[in-house]
Amino acid sequence: MLLLAGTLFPNSGRCQAQSFEALPSLPAPAENTLRIQTNGRFDVSNLPPGTFERDVRGKDFPDQQTTGSSRPEIQVQESDHHGLIMRSVKRTLEDQKELYRAPFKPSNFKWDALVLGGTGAFIATDRDIEKHIGTAHYTFYQATSDIAIAGLGATLGGVWIWGIKGDHPHAKETGNLELETLVNTFLIYTPMQFLAARQRPGEGNGNGDFWKHHNINTSFPGGHAMFTFAMATVVSHEYSQKWVQVLAYSAATIVTVTRFTARDHWASDMFIGSALGIGIGAHVFHAHCDPDLSDSCKHHVRWIF
Repeated sequence: MLLLAGTLFPNSGRCQAQSFEALPSLPAPAENTLRIQTNGRFDVSNLPPGTFERDVRGKDFPDQQTTGSSRPEIQVQESDHHGLIMRSVKRTLEDQKELYRAPFKPSNFKWDALVLGGTGAFIATDRDIEKHIGTAHYTFYQATSDIAIAGLGATLGGVWIWGIKGDHPHAKETGNLELETLVNTFLIYTPMQFLAARQRPGEGNGNGDFWKHHNINTSFPGGHAMFTFAMATVVSHEYSQKWVQVLAYSAATIVTVTRFTARDHWASDMFIGSALGIGIGAHVFHAHCDPDLSDSCKHHVRWIF
Protein backbone atom coordinates (compact mmCIF):
# COMPACT_ATOMS: atom_id res chain seq x y z
CA MET A 1 0.00 0.00 0.00
CA LEU A 2 2.78 2.41 0.86
CA LEU A 3 4.50 1.70 -2.41
CA LEU A 4 1.22 2.20 -4.30
CA ALA A 5 0.53 5.55 -2.58
CA GLY A 6 4.03 6.76 -3.23
CA THR A 7 3.56 5.97 -6.88
CA LEU A 8 0.18 7.75 -7.23
CA PHE A 9 0.84 10.97 -5.26
CA PRO A 10 3.89 12.10 -7.21
CA ASN A 11 1.98 11.63 -10.47
CA SER A 12 -1.00 13.62 -9.21
CA GLY A 13 1.27 16.40 -7.97
CA ARG A 14 2.92 16.65 -11.34
CA CYS A 15 -0.50 16.80 -13.09
CA GLN A 16 -1.71 19.52 -10.73
CA ALA A 17 1.38 21.60 -11.32
CA GLN A 18 0.93 21.25 -15.06
CA SER A 19 -2.73 22.37 -14.73
CA PHE A 20 -1.77 25.59 -12.90
CA GLU A 21 0.85 26.33 -15.50
CA ALA A 22 -1.79 26.03 -18.24
CA LEU A 23 -3.98 28.75 -16.68
CA PRO A 24 -3.73 32.29 -18.24
CA SER A 25 -1.59 34.70 -16.33
CA LEU A 26 -3.16 37.71 -14.54
CA PRO A 27 -2.92 41.09 -16.33
CA ALA A 28 -0.22 43.44 -15.29
CA PRO A 29 -1.27 46.43 -13.13
CA ALA A 30 -2.56 49.32 -15.22
CA GLU A 31 -0.28 52.31 -15.49
CA ASN A 32 -3.11 54.82 -14.89
CA THR A 33 -4.43 53.14 -11.77
CA LEU A 34 -5.11 55.68 -9.05
CA ARG A 35 -2.40 55.51 -6.42
CA ILE A 36 -2.80 57.33 -3.12
CA GLN A 37 0.30 58.09 -1.22
CA THR A 38 0.42 56.55 2.22
CA ASN A 39 2.43 59.26 3.81
CA GLY A 40 -0.64 60.50 5.75
CA ARG A 41 -1.32 63.50 3.42
CA PHE A 42 -4.28 63.47 0.97
CA ASP A 43 -4.49 66.06 -1.81
CA VAL A 44 -7.70 66.28 -3.90
CA SER A 45 -5.76 67.84 -6.75
CA ASN A 46 -4.03 64.50 -7.30
CA LEU A 47 -7.33 62.89 -8.32
CA PRO A 48 -7.99 62.56 -12.07
CA PRO A 49 -10.37 65.08 -13.69
CA GLY A 50 -14.07 64.19 -13.57
CA THR A 51 -13.86 62.01 -10.44
CA PHE A 52 -16.73 63.83 -8.72
CA GLU A 53 -18.59 65.00 -11.85
CA ARG A 54 -21.26 62.33 -11.68
CA ASP A 55 -21.91 62.99 -7.98
CA VAL A 56 -22.33 66.72 -8.67
CA ARG A 57 -24.91 66.11 -11.42
CA GLY A 58 -26.81 63.62 -9.28
CA LYS A 59 -28.54 60.40 -10.16
CA ASP A 60 -31.20 62.09 -12.31
CA PHE A 61 -28.61 63.40 -14.76
CA PRO A 62 -26.52 60.57 -16.21
CA ASP A 63 -23.48 61.18 -18.29
CA GLN A 64 -24.39 63.23 -21.34
CA GLN A 65 -21.84 61.51 -23.54
CA THR A 66 -23.26 58.05 -22.91
CA THR A 67 -27.01 58.51 -22.43
CA GLY A 68 -27.77 61.99 -23.83
CA SER A 69 -28.95 64.40 -21.15
CA SER A 70 -32.11 66.49 -21.54
CA ARG A 71 -30.41 69.55 -20.06
CA PRO A 72 -29.43 71.04 -23.48
CA GLU A 73 -33.04 70.63 -24.62
CA ILE A 74 -34.30 72.42 -21.51
CA GLN A 75 -31.85 75.23 -22.14
CA VAL A 76 -33.04 75.52 -25.76
CA GLN A 77 -36.68 75.67 -24.64
CA GLU A 78 -35.90 78.36 -22.08
CA SER A 79 -34.02 80.32 -24.74
CA ASP A 80 -36.94 80.05 -27.17
CA HIS A 81 -39.40 81.14 -24.48
CA HIS A 82 -37.23 84.12 -23.58
CA GLY A 83 -36.90 85.04 -27.25
CA LEU A 84 -40.68 84.88 -27.74
CA ILE A 85 -41.26 87.21 -24.80
CA MET A 86 -38.67 89.69 -26.04
CA ARG A 87 -40.13 89.66 -29.56
CA SER A 88 -43.64 90.22 -28.16
CA VAL A 89 -42.49 93.12 -26.01
CA LYS A 90 -40.60 94.68 -28.91
CA ARG A 91 -43.60 94.27 -31.21
CA THR A 92 -45.95 95.82 -28.66
CA LEU A 93 -43.64 98.80 -28.15
CA GLU A 94 -43.47 99.29 -31.91
CA ASP A 95 -47.27 99.20 -32.09
CA GLN A 96 -47.54 101.76 -29.31
CA LYS A 97 -45.14 104.09 -31.09
CA GLU A 98 -47.12 103.88 -34.31
CA LEU A 99 -50.49 104.26 -32.56
CA TYR A 100 -49.41 107.41 -30.74
CA ARG A 101 -47.96 108.84 -33.95
CA ALA A 102 -51.02 107.97 -36.05
CA PRO A 103 -53.12 111.09 -35.26
CA PHE A 104 -50.30 113.33 -36.50
CA LYS A 105 -50.05 111.74 -39.93
CA PRO A 106 -51.61 113.89 -42.69
CA SER A 107 -53.49 110.89 -44.07
CA ASN A 108 -55.36 110.59 -40.76
CA PHE A 109 -56.33 114.24 -40.37
CA LYS A 110 -59.82 113.60 -41.72
CA TRP A 111 -60.40 110.93 -39.09
CA ASP A 112 -58.97 113.20 -36.41
CA ALA A 113 -61.48 115.89 -37.36
CA LEU A 114 -64.36 113.42 -37.31
CA VAL A 115 -63.45 111.91 -33.92
CA LEU A 116 -62.53 115.18 -32.21
CA GLY A 117 -65.52 117.04 -33.66
CA GLY A 118 -67.94 114.28 -32.67
CA THR A 119 -66.47 113.97 -29.18
CA GLY A 120 -66.65 117.73 -28.65
CA ALA A 121 -70.27 117.85 -29.80
CA PHE A 122 -71.24 115.04 -27.43
CA ILE A 123 -69.39 116.63 -24.50
CA ALA A 124 -71.37 119.83 -25.08
CA THR A 125 -74.67 117.94 -25.04
CA ASP A 126 -73.88 115.13 -22.56
CA ARG A 127 -76.00 116.50 -19.73
CA ASP A 128 -79.00 117.15 -21.96
CA ILE A 129 -78.80 113.64 -23.40
CA GLU A 130 -78.46 112.13 -19.94
CA LYS A 131 -81.70 113.76 -18.77
CA HIS A 132 -83.71 111.77 -21.33
CA ILE A 133 -82.36 108.35 -20.40
CA GLY A 134 -84.03 107.72 -17.08
CA THR A 135 -82.91 105.41 -14.33
CA ALA A 136 -85.25 102.44 -14.74
CA HIS A 137 -83.98 98.95 -15.61
CA TYR A 138 -80.34 99.93 -15.30
CA THR A 139 -79.50 96.53 -13.77
CA PHE A 140 -81.03 94.85 -16.82
CA TYR A 141 -78.85 96.96 -19.10
CA GLN A 142 -75.73 96.11 -17.12
CA ALA A 143 -76.52 92.38 -17.23
CA THR A 144 -77.15 92.56 -20.97
CA SER A 145 -73.81 94.29 -21.47
CA ASP A 146 -72.00 91.67 -19.41
CA ILE A 147 -73.59 88.82 -21.39
CA ALA A 148 -72.72 90.40 -24.73
CA ILE A 149 -69.08 91.06 -23.87
CA ALA A 150 -68.70 87.62 -22.30
CA GLY A 151 -70.17 85.96 -25.39
CA LEU A 152 -67.87 87.88 -27.72
CA GLY A 153 -64.81 87.17 -25.60
CA ALA A 154 -65.63 83.48 -25.18
CA THR A 155 -66.22 83.05 -28.91
CA LEU A 156 -62.92 84.66 -29.85
CA GLY A 157 -61.12 82.67 -27.16
CA GLY A 158 -62.64 79.48 -28.54
CA VAL A 159 -61.47 80.40 -32.05
CA TRP A 160 -57.94 80.89 -30.74
CA ILE A 161 -57.89 77.55 -28.90
CA TRP A 162 -59.31 75.79 -31.96
CA GLY A 163 -56.58 77.33 -34.10
CA ILE A 164 -53.82 76.21 -31.71
CA LYS A 165 -55.10 72.71 -31.00
CA GLY A 166 -56.21 71.92 -34.53
CA ASP A 167 -53.35 73.67 -36.32
CA HIS A 168 -55.58 76.17 -38.17
CA PRO A 169 -53.33 79.12 -39.11
CA HIS A 170 -56.16 81.58 -39.80
CA ALA A 171 -57.91 80.95 -36.48
CA LYS A 172 -54.58 81.04 -34.66
CA GLU A 173 -53.67 84.39 -36.21
CA THR A 174 -57.09 85.74 -35.23
CA GLY A 175 -56.52 84.80 -31.60
CA ASN A 176 -52.98 86.17 -31.56
CA LEU A 177 -54.01 89.51 -33.03
CA GLU A 178 -56.99 89.75 -30.68
CA LEU A 179 -54.66 89.34 -27.72
CA GLU A 180 -52.22 91.93 -29.07
CA THR A 181 -55.11 94.29 -29.70
CA LEU A 182 -56.33 94.00 -26.11
CA VAL A 183 -52.83 94.69 -24.80
CA ASN A 184 -52.41 97.75 -27.00
CA THR A 185 -55.89 98.98 -26.12
CA PHE A 186 -55.14 98.70 -22.41
CA LEU A 187 -51.88 100.64 -22.79
CA ILE A 188 -53.78 103.54 -24.37
CA TYR A 189 -56.93 103.30 -22.25
CA THR A 190 -55.13 103.43 -18.89
CA PRO A 191 -53.22 106.73 -19.29
CA MET A 192 -56.30 108.36 -20.82
CA GLN A 193 -58.28 107.38 -17.73
CA PHE A 194 -55.75 109.05 -15.46
CA LEU A 195 -55.43 112.16 -17.63
CA ALA A 196 -59.16 112.73 -18.12
CA ALA A 197 -60.21 111.77 -14.57
CA ARG A 198 -63.83 112.37 -15.48
CA GLN A 199 -66.68 111.75 -13.09
CA ARG A 200 -69.39 109.30 -14.11
CA PRO A 201 -73.08 110.22 -14.28
CA GLY A 202 -74.34 110.50 -10.73
CA GLU A 203 -70.91 111.25 -9.28
CA GLY A 204 -69.91 114.61 -7.84
CA ASN A 205 -72.15 117.44 -9.02
CA GLY A 206 -73.58 115.30 -11.84
CA ASN A 207 -72.03 117.39 -14.61
CA GLY A 208 -69.34 114.94 -15.68
CA ASP A 209 -66.46 117.20 -14.71
CA PHE A 210 -62.96 116.35 -15.88
CA TRP A 211 -59.87 116.12 -13.65
CA LYS A 212 -61.95 115.30 -10.58
CA HIS A 213 -61.93 111.49 -10.35
CA HIS A 214 -58.34 110.42 -9.69
CA ASN A 215 -58.72 106.71 -10.29
CA ILE A 216 -58.29 104.22 -13.13
CA ASN A 217 -62.02 103.41 -13.17
CA THR A 218 -63.18 106.78 -14.46
CA SER A 219 -65.75 107.63 -17.09
CA PHE A 220 -63.65 108.83 -20.05
CA PRO A 221 -63.10 107.04 -22.37
CA GLY A 222 -65.67 104.24 -22.22
CA GLY A 223 -63.61 101.10 -21.60
CA HIS A 224 -66.27 98.54 -22.57
CA ALA A 225 -66.88 100.28 -25.88
CA MET A 226 -63.16 100.63 -26.52
CA PHE A 227 -62.27 96.98 -25.90
CA THR A 228 -65.29 95.40 -27.58
CA PHE A 229 -65.02 97.49 -30.75
CA ALA A 230 -61.29 96.72 -30.92
CA MET A 231 -62.03 92.97 -30.77
CA ALA A 232 -64.90 93.26 -33.23
CA THR A 233 -62.73 95.18 -35.71
CA VAL A 234 -60.02 92.52 -35.74
CA VAL A 235 -62.41 89.61 -36.29
CA SER A 236 -64.31 91.60 -38.96
CA HIS A 237 -61.06 92.15 -40.83
CA GLU A 238 -59.93 88.55 -40.46
CA TYR A 239 -63.19 87.12 -41.79
CA SER A 240 -64.80 89.07 -44.60
CA GLN A 241 -68.14 87.24 -44.44
CA LYS A 242 -70.90 89.75 -43.80
CA TRP A 243 -72.62 87.63 -41.17
CA VAL A 244 -69.40 87.53 -39.13
CA GLN A 245 -69.04 91.29 -39.33
CA VAL A 246 -72.70 91.87 -38.42
CA LEU A 247 -72.47 89.60 -35.38
CA ALA A 248 -69.19 91.09 -34.18
CA TYR A 249 -70.23 94.73 -34.49
CA SER A 250 -73.71 93.97 -33.15
CA ALA A 251 -72.18 92.55 -29.98
CA ALA A 252 -69.93 95.60 -29.62
CA THR A 253 -72.87 97.95 -30.21
CA ILE A 254 -75.03 96.16 -27.63
CA VAL A 255 -72.24 96.46 -25.05
CA THR A 256 -71.79 100.16 -25.80
CA VAL A 257 -75.46 101.11 -25.80
CA THR A 258 -76.35 99.14 -22.68
CA ARG A 259 -73.44 100.60 -20.72
CA PHE A 260 -74.67 104.04 -21.72
CA THR A 261 -78.32 103.36 -20.85
CA ALA A 262 -77.19 101.87 -17.51
CA ARG A 263 -75.79 105.36 -16.75
CA ASP A 264 -72.22 104.11 -16.43
CA HIS A 265 -70.91 106.59 -19.02
CA TRP A 266 -71.72 109.77 -20.84
CA ALA A 267 -72.46 109.72 -24.57
CA SER A 268 -69.10 111.29 -25.40
CA ASP A 269 -67.30 108.54 -23.42
CA MET A 270 -68.86 105.84 -25.55
CA PHE A 271 -68.29 107.69 -28.81
CA ILE A 272 -64.56 108.24 -28.24
CA GLY A 273 -64.17 104.72 -26.84
CA SER A 274 -65.77 103.14 -29.91
CA ALA A 275 -63.69 105.24 -32.32
CA LEU A 276 -60.43 104.45 -30.54
CA GLY A 277 -61.26 100.74 -30.40
CA ILE A 278 -61.90 100.63 -34.14
CA GLY A 279 -58.68 102.51 -34.89
CA ILE A 280 -56.52 100.32 -32.64
CA GLY A 281 -58.01 97.08 -33.95
CA ALA A 282 -57.55 98.15 -37.58
CA HIS A 283 -53.93 99.20 -36.97
CA VAL A 284 -52.91 95.97 -35.23
CA PHE A 285 -54.57 93.87 -37.92
CA HIS A 286 -52.94 95.61 -40.88
CA ALA A 287 -49.57 95.79 -39.13
CA HIS A 288 -49.32 92.04 -38.52
CA CYS A 289 -51.83 90.20 -40.73
CA ASP A 290 -50.87 87.53 -43.26
CA PRO A 291 -52.11 88.29 -46.80
CA ASP A 292 -52.36 84.57 -47.51
CA LEU A 293 -54.93 84.12 -44.75
CA SER A 294 -57.20 87.15 -45.06
CA ASP A 295 -58.52 89.08 -48.05
CA SER A 296 -58.77 92.29 -46.02
CA CYS A 297 -55.01 92.20 -45.45
CA LYS A 298 -54.40 92.59 -49.18
CA HIS A 299 -56.44 95.79 -49.52
CA HIS A 300 -54.89 97.77 -46.63
CA VAL A 301 -58.25 99.14 -45.60
CA ARG A 302 -57.83 100.93 -42.29
CA TRP A 303 -61.40 101.54 -41.22
CA ILE A 304 -64.32 99.36 -40.13
CA PHE A 305 -64.48 96.82 -42.98
